[in-house]
Amino acid sequence: IQNSEPEFCSFRYGLAVLLHFVNVGILAQGVCVSLTLVTMVNRTDTSGVPNASAVKNLDAIKNPVYNWSPDIQGIILSSSLYGALIAHVPAGYMSGRFSVKMLIGSAVFLSSVFSLVTPGAARLGPALFIVCRVLQGIVQAVVLTAQHAIWVKWAPLLERGRLTSVSQSGIVLGPFMVMLVSGFICDLLGWPMVFYILGVFGCVLSLLWFILFYEDPKDHPWISIREKEYINSSLAQQVDACGRRLPIKAMLKSLPVWAIAFSNFAYVWSTSLFSAYMPTYLSTMLHVNVRENGLLSGLPYLFAYICGIVAGEMADFFQSRKICSLIIIRKLFITLGLLLPVIFSLSLLAPGLGFHGTVTLLVLVSVSLRFCTVGGLLNALDIAPRYYGFLSGVTTLIGVIGGMCSSTIAGQSLSQGPELAWKRMFFLMAGIHVTSLIFYLVFAKAEIQDWAQEAQCTKL
Repeated sequence: IQNSEPEFCSFRYGLAVLLHFVNVGILAQGVCVSLTLVTMVNRTDTSGVPNASAVKNLDAIKNPVYNWSPDIQGIILSSSLYGALIAHVPAGYMSGRFSVKMLIGSAVFLSSVFSLVTPGAARLGPALFIVCRVLQGIVQAVVLTAQHAIWVKWAPLLERGRLTSVSQSGIVLGPFMVMLVSGFICDLLGWPMVFYILGVFGCVLSLLWFILFYEDPKDHPWISIREKEYINSSLAQQVDACGRRLPIKAMLKSLPVWAIAFSNFAYVWSTSLFSAYMPTYLSTMLHVNVRENGLLSGLPYLFAYICGIVAGEMADFFQSRKICSLIIIRKLFITLGLLLPVIFSLSLLAPGLGFHGTVTLLVLVSVSLRFCTVGGLLNALDIAPRYYGFLSGVTTLIGVIGGMCSSTIAGQSLSQGPELAWKRMFFLMAGIHVTSLIFYLVFAKAEIQDWAQEAQCTKL
């Protein structure tokens, strides 16, 4: 059945754009602390003793400064991941049982409220600041996981890749935008304004979500009959899980599942490390001011955003032209996504690299990591399409553990001196990437597994 509805005018693509901006908002709220922390802390004193000179400074009200040790900073930067750690799998389960509209809308609103109260929590101490970040991580994980259930009813089978890529690209654009403007906001208005502005933006997004989103195309009052019929006819023969129990035991024994999980662990380990500590690296190693820091920290996200789109087009091109099999495509892109960042990050340790060489390599690390999005991250859809939502939640959970570990370990290592700490982190990253890559190349599959082929039923 051909779609006679122009894609750019359709409500399903409008929904993808709306979800794109939702992802921009919550990721901006989550990532902004990595840059604001550079301004929030007094890097000349790590003893934890209150800094009287900072308090007396006329700028203290606009830009309060705290004496938080590198260890505390590491916990702060990874605290949202602690929240996400406990939320991904329950969110995946709830998205199949409860209203996705209420789950996502409420989660976006709560994340925005936590953003608004964050500056006040910081004034009361790092403990409350961390609690705020953990709670924000929980609700943000609900948004990131529950949104996958939307396309079960809204995305025609042949358009799920494009609709998902449009919405998911906001996950990269959000950090780019916040890094681009946060440096200027911190410098001109003070770091608390970053949280206030993003909190208000998120509240507006949640309001738009409740107004514009409907669970099912058939219930949407503004969608055309032609588009509604096209979506329903496309999904008429969609295979459903029919309420059957999840084959948990078979999943746990499946080496292809573990291959995806380990590759996701390595991917999120590195993306979280560079996302959280890019501003810190630029500040300590290149000694740039906060405005330059924001611009330079956002630059890798811009190129990664472009690379993610290009990688998706390349994978679809290879598959549509039958240049190589699906498993070869997955292994090719996971190899690029895990091996190239190792080469570029270890190159950062070369002496005499210079400012431009360092920035170029940092950009290349972030860009090459995006190849993983069409490698291991889509592989769960190949091996078990009926359980894709659950497997995505589980493998994302494994990835979150990696991100949480990398941020925490980096914070502890930086307390011993930045140069030695970064050398250790880059070599540790290399070991994790190479080990995960070998496991993936040996055990990854791209065909539906036996445990995912049980007794199918179709929608009436």
